[in-house]
Amino acid sequence: MSSATLDRLTSDLTTAMKARDTFRTGTIRQVVAAVRAEAKAGPVEKDLTDDDVLRVLAREVKKRRESAQIYADAGADERAANETAEADVIEAYLPTQLSDDELAALVRDVVAETGATTLRDMGGVMKEATARAGLSADGKKLSALVRAALAG
Repeated sequence: MSSATLDRLTSDLTTAMKARDTFRTGTIRQVVAAVRAEAKAGPVEKDLTDDDVLRVLAREVKKRRESAQIYADAGADERAANETAEADVIEAYLPTQLSDDELAALVRDVVAETGATTLRDMGGVMKEATARAGLSADGKKLSALVRAALAG
């Protein structure tokens, strides 16, 4: 099981351990464990591609952001800050997110190319837009932009 991102994570884990950076070490260990668990999920261990590893990382960031929000709502600010900091560390391994303008342009292009006109066409537009954007787009933002483009 080898991917460039996993190799980078492993290397950064070693660096963090040598620097005695316990926070970063713990965070990267959790992520590497999540990636390895994903590879072992199912009846046969599978080799993960770099995209598979990035999807796991994106899922880990999302979990931590959601947990941070729950902690913040509950008044546990220290735990919320910890979850946010972990998400920030993991996010550094993900591709840069598209800006709002780039996302809007992508949605306009896909709507024009697919000929979508109503909200009934949203599924097809979302499928194409997600395929083009990959992990460089936040699904919620993308969905809101597609909905706005088709509703208007």
